[in-house]
Amino acid sequence: WHIDAWLLLEYVTSMERAEYFLKKSCNVPEETVQRYFNLISLRASHIPLQHITGRQEFMGLEFIVSPDVLVPRQDTETLAEYVLPLVKGKHVLDMCTGSGCLAISLIKLGNPALCKAADISKKALAVAIENARTNNASAEFIHSDMFCSVSGSFDIIVSNPPYIKTEIIDTLMPEVKEHEPSIALDGGPDGLKFYRIISSEAKNYLKEGGIVAVETGYDQGKQV
Repeated sequence: WHIDAWLLLEYVTSMERAEYFLKKSCNVPEETVQRYFNLISLRASHIPLQHITGRQEFMGLEFIVSPDVLVPRQDTETLAEYVLPLVKGKHVLDMCTGSGCLAISLIKLGNPALCKAADISKKALAVAIENARTNNASAEFIHSDMFCSVSGSFDIIVSNPPYIKTEIIDTLMPEVKEHEPSIALDGGPDGLKFYRIISSEAKNYLKEGGIVAVETGYDQGKQV
């Protein structure tokens, strides 16, 4: 909460924390003060910080976020960092793209020859398309229930699919279970529903020698 309070202060004043420590005093307009406390109230009601600011940094890039997509997380940066050295000049598919953070980061930092990104949610795709525009990244976004509307073959398929067990979702912190899309969280009774689809279908879309790289839950690695 302390960190979020600082981040919201930086957000409403457009001043970094270091500036506050360098200044002996700082006159802040009353309307800014009131806005700050209004945002603190929103955060105290468990609305995610990123939904309040509408932004989240991922791989050094800034992404628009909304309740229609998962907030980009550091766990997914680990997947991006693993795949980045492999994508130059390659054909890449990002399955379950959500905000587009993974696909766009690979485009901007890895220079693939082609990148397609698919999601079942039209609302999520709208966010991803806007993120591609603001980051000047060229990708083909596809409205698709997993591989149903995907065509072509790829050197690399990456995915951060829904992987939380259905029964676990109600135990998650309010910021997640109440404010992030359940369709992007719910991986079925055992959390493995979408990994089964990927493992079954990916071979039909991979070039010879191609790879699949996915994010998993902390206890799912061996099962996946």
